[in-house]
Amino acid sequence: MATRSFTIVAKGPFSLRESALFGFGQRMRPGGVGSQEPTFDGVMRLAFCLDGYRDQVGVELRQVDDGVRAVVHGKGDLAAVEAQVSRVLSLDHDATGFVQVGKRDRVIKKLQQTAPGLRPPLFYSPYEAATWSVLSARRSGWQMSQVRAQLSEAHGATFDLAGERLAALPTPTQLLRVEAFPGIEPARLERMHGVAQAAVDGLLDVARLRELGPNDAMTEVQRINGIGPFYAGLIVVRATGFTDVLPVNEPKALEVVRQLYDLSGPPTQQEFEAIAEKWRPWRTWATVLLRSVGSR
Repeated sequence: MATRSFTIVAKGPFSLRESALFGFGQRMRPGGVGSQEPTFDGVMRLAFCLDGYRDQVGVELRQVDDGVRAVVHGKGDLAAVEAQVSRVLSLDHDATGFVQVGKRDRVIKKLQQTAPGLRPPLFYSPYEAATWSVLSARRSGWQMSQVRAQLSEAHGATFDLAGERLAALPTPTQLLRVEAFPGIEPARLERMHGVAQAAVDGLLDVARLRELGPNDAMTEVQRINGIGPFYAGLIVVRATGFTDVLPVNEPKALEVVRQLYDLSGPPTQQEFEAIAEKWRPWRTWATVLLRSVGSR
């Protein structure tokens, strides 16, 4: 199939390298013999179910001066592919406002200087985030990323992207036809089928969840068997692109705040909210920056 292309112009700082090296969930891939760290050769490769969950596409991304240049493999409306890639890379926001947060908060400024141009990379979609949540629950993320890759190879769609093969997750309809798979016990597969059916029914439509707002959307996705409050937050915040959600009960975030703000102990919810007041309306972005770059 002939490839197609488009360019997304970034408003504010953006680094494709930082996005490509941000390894989590769908991007947990080996970076060489004995390594679990992602690598970057100048191309970020994506393979995903297009919004609407009927088609799959592969995308090669390369940074250009004013943003990213994308080469698309597979079928699907090109404008829809562009919109989804823009969301996944958080390029659907003007990041000049986030730069201003660094001028108000010395810690955020230092982190922005450590990882210039980092924007929160998102899961490809709420469906893919929910599938990953059920697949990886109480199991090694690295181990289950390989099961996910094998499942995608066997039942999804595979693309040759700049010399590498990458498989997109099965669409919900394809996943519902999977009766058994190595590494996925029957009860877990049944919960994955529940996710797939929810996607078919429209419960995991990204526009619908955005319209509900973060709190109501988190309540909504917990209707899916196997999705509790923690994973509901992951699905809603890290797959739809809400920029101003503060994870007040997330232990890792609280510990990073304790360290970087020189606190005597983990902040209380009230203390955390007070510190984060300077981050508005970018509290999600600031928290991702703290968690991902603080250790550097």
